[in-house]
Amino acid sequence: MATAAFDKLAILGIGLLGSSIAHAVKAYGGAKTVALWDGAEDVRTRAKRVLSAEVTETAEAAVTGADCVILCTPVGVFGEVTQLISGALQSGAILTDVGSVKATAARDMAAHCPEGVHLIPGHPIAGTEKSGPEAGFASLFQEAWNILTPLKGDDEVYAQAVDRLIGFWKQLGARVETMDPVRHDRVLAITSHLPHLIAYNIVSTAYDMETVEQGEVVKYSAGGFRDFTRIAASDPVMWRDVFLNNKDAVLETLGRFSEDLAALQRAIRWGDGDTLMKEFTRARGIREAIIDAGLDTAEADFGRRHIDPSADK
Repeated sequence: MATAAFDKLAILGIGLLGSSIAHAVKAYGGAKTVALWDGAEDVRTRAKRVLSAEVTETAEAAVTGADCVILCTPVGVFGEVTQLISGALQSGAILTDVGSVKATAARDMAAHCPEGVHLIPGHPIAGTEKSGPEAGFASLFQEAWNILTPLKGDDEVYAQAVDRLIGFWKQLGARVETMDPVRHDRVLAITSHLPHLIAYNIVSTAYDMETVEQGEVVKYSAGGFRDFTRIAASDPVMWRDVFLNNKDAVLETLGRFSEDLAALQRAIRWGDGDTLMKEFTRARGIREAIIDAGLDTAEADFGRRHIDPSADK
């Protein structure tokens, strides 16, 4: 096993990603010791049952002596949590996160990050619709992209900290790239945030249909609707904070989507089959590109691999 990137890793927030990092470190290395904390007492109690790592009663205790701290809480409380632990962070430590929004996350953490602590926002693009400490599993980050958004480009010591963090994530199996925070938020608005918003809206529309009372929408759900319900089952607190903290990029993307949707609506209304064929064929090409990039397979049931996450805990 490779040399551990960190002596002590602190994970604040013990949901799917936080618990998966703990499992992954145990399985693949990356840190000699791990300390975890969550603001909910019930979550801490459950985490003690399912994770082989120290679970502390306070955030300050978790980060004391840690050379890397990862915020795995909802992005809406990043500033509050950073302020809470600021006095306990040691000089030279790395402060990073797993949030799906980077520009506001960086701003909120930077407002309370002490001098001498290396703030390196990050976003592992991995997850499932499940949440809580029981949902984590070690292989979640295998072959998944992790985007880091460094804030300093001409600081040699900071660059060394970035390299150290890249090495940590690679040890957990992730593929790492760096990107500007604003660029990240624009890219994720279309690849992740808007699809979740659409899924929530479609499921909400189905819920409001009178036929739901008769069980028909559930009973006759086709694969497409089932997949939307899977996405819409994601943690509502996390996604509320994502949309509120990336509203500019999401609204810009939503505006473009609404225009394209209106064009399809006109094509259907006027029987314009050529336009429909053109757009559907182009969309199919995107799907093929995703498969060619190794990000999914052409297997049935939307290419999802049906593995038991508990097998690698």
